[in-house]
Amino acid sequence: MPNSPLPICIVLGTRPEAIKLAPVIQAFRADARFATQVLLTGQHKEMVDQVMQIFDLEADHNLDIMQAKQTLADITCRSLQGLQTLLQELHPKAVLVQGDTTTAFAAGLAAFYQQIPVGHVEAGLRTDNIYNPYPEEANRRLISQITQLHFAPTTKAVENLKASGVTGTIHHTGNTVIDALLTVADKHPSCNIPNLDWSQYRTILATVHRRENWGAPLQDIAQGFLQVLDKFPDTALILPLHRNPTVREPLTAILGNHPRIFLTEPLDYTDLVGAIQRCHLLLTDSGGLQEEAPSLGKPVLVLRETTERPEAVTAGTAKLIGTSTQKILAEASLLLENEEAYNDMAKAINPFGDGQASQRIITAIQDFLQL
Repeated sequence: MPNSPLPICIVLGTRPEAIKLAPVIQAFRADARFATQVLLTGQHKEMVDQVMQIFDLEADHNLDIMQAKQTLADITCRSLQGLQTLLQELHPKAVLVQGDTTTAFAAGLAAFYQQIPVGHVEAGLRTDNIYNPYPEEANRRLISQITQLHFAPTTKAVENLKASGVTGTIHHTGNTVIDALLTVADKHPSCNIPNLDWSQYRTILATVHRRENWGAPLQDIAQGFLQVLDKFPDTALILPLHRNPTVREPLTAILGNHPRIFLTEPLDYTDLVGAIQRCHLLLTDSGGLQEEAPSLGKPVLVLRETTERPEAVTAGTAKLIGTSTQKILAEASLLLENEEAYNDMAKAINPFGDGQASQRIITAIQDFLQL
């Protein structure tokens, strides 16, 4: 064991990264062999702060890059420049990034430029369509090319990495989001939505934000929500609105006056877990919810044409339905009318892990650094 702890940097910028890296940060900070530095880019701000508070975490450095109407190029350049300076000061033995955000890509590139080993949490997800989801599919593929420690959440992700011919070592760890989810779910969080009586309705939890769904697909999705609620008067819908006006404004215009649709600000992670526990099913274009909801026994209808998490579809916990109004109505109706179809999804086995991914990541890094 070295006389002084080894410096490790963990970089994040968005709420999904914060959720999935929180248990990793906690595990590293609990291990005296590491001096763990948490670096925020500030790609998102308020939503990341919420997650950090839930897990009682503080950042060591914050680039605070967020600005109005920022582009992907803005995020990449500002993150890359800021992280270069920090990494030159901190000299970490490894840099950990998560997933497929622009922050993760810029952080991986910054580490590569300093010849610092990159550890990629949630490595190996693929849709094989470089523009769908955009820019996530390209980001994760580019990160894989400069990663030395690939932490793959599933056997399918391991296979994807091997087929890609990546260098470095591949570790099947499970997904750290299950670590985070189970930690919060064990506290049985509530989710109080003003004027919603959970006992009165079968409540659908919905989230929509992806770039490929902007414009006409978003309007089709909103119409699908309306038709589901019109057909089933015993249902209600909770829709936390993304902060981006491109998403928020059309959804508010179409759905804002329906008495059984509850438009909210983004739920903090504790409330989100409480909502998953109490809802009947989910309609979402999110990636993370495809992993989280099955752990709590809730079917997921995925409002996308592709998914980088085909394991959920194969396992039967999620179904890919696209964005057409008619398809949304048909697939939601099946789960609301057919108890057998609902139970088949609700009771399927979640393929994304057992809540021990963070410990497996620490073990892999210990071996890599020869501790």
